Amino acid sequence: MKTLTKMGRAVLLHCLFVLVLMAPALASLQLSVAVRNAQLAAVVTTIGISAHLHLYTGAVPANCAAAAPSGLIGNLTLPSSWMGTASGGTIASAGSWTGTASGSGTIASFRFYDSTDTNCGAQGTVTITGAGGDITLDNPTVVSGQSLVISSYSWTAGSP
Repeated sequence: MKTLTKMGRAVLLHCLFVLVLMAPALASLQLSVAVRNAQLAAVVTTIGISAHLHLYTGAVPANCAAAAPSGLIGNLTLPSSWMGTASGGTIASAGSWTGTASGSGTIASFRFYDSTDTNCGAQGTVTITGAGGDITLDNPTVVSGQSLVISSYSWTAGSP
């Protein structure tokens, strides 16, 4: 079996996401757990080892190619193996996700970057626990110098 290049993985990932985004139009489309696990593994592989988690006070941009949100408030260097192994169409964080707030405000969005800290691989919202954000925090309002701890995070692939 040949190993995909980074570009090949990106194309595969794009195709898989197009399928997921088209799912509402394809009401009968269902993806197997194996396919959903592969989607998640492709995301983690494409972002790469030792990823960075940026936390912002600004809103989520239209897409990862757009300029970063305003108000970078934290840049956490994640463990080498920052996500576990996908199972049941879900993948969970691995290791300790900690850092220190570089500014004060209410965290509203995040981005996962690769180890070079330059290529955005995924982004989403941050809210208080129970408010439906992609990442939820018990208190998203932080002050400069405060410890930032993401104790757990999970991601579920769509179209079960």
